[in-house]
Amino acid sequence: MADETPRVPLLSVTEAEAAAGKAGISEQMAPLSVFRVLLRHPDVARELASTLTTLLFQGNKLDARLRELIIMRIGWKTKSLYEWTQHWRVARMLDIPEADLVATRDWKNASCLSDADRAILAATDETLDDGMISDATWAACAAHLKTAEERIELVVAIGNWTLFSQLLKSLRIPLEDGVVAWPPDGEKP
Repeated sequence: MADETPRVPLLSVTEAEAAAGKAGISEQMAPLSVFRVLLRHPDVARELASTLTTLLFQGNKLDARLRELIIMRIGWKTKSLYEWTQHWRVARMLDIPEADLVATRDWKNASCLSDADRAILAATDETLDDGMISDATWAACAAHLKTAEERIELVVAIGNWTLFSQLLKSLRIPLEDGVVAWPPDGEKP
């Protein structure tokens, strides 16, 4: 079995809270394992927290359901345990049905997804596989994302959570204590 020891030691929650306060990062983020590592580099942590805050809470234009489907697909396709598990919880808090989240595993064969869901999932796969969204898929996304802001955010969201998948896996960020991996059924990619 591969070594799963974090490559950069986590700060204690108390240390992370203090570092977050000094860096101007929300106290909400400090106890998360990813920020308990990132706060060892406060400038990077602050910039990533700012992007997350924009995409998740303030000023976001992309529909939350579509954003979470993107994140779930990235988590599944890149085999990012932390990303899939954390955003399973986020998506369920947003009342996105479990069946729709599970469908991101094999979205091309899922019957519960809308045309908008399918367009953004195609965009996600193309970006992961080819580094960009094709013209045909862009047109399909644009049919559902009416504003320039939504379209820009689509690309930024895919890039952001791909970055997070890479850093979570490369730094071997562990789940928080007591969090169940790969919900709802423990199936892994």
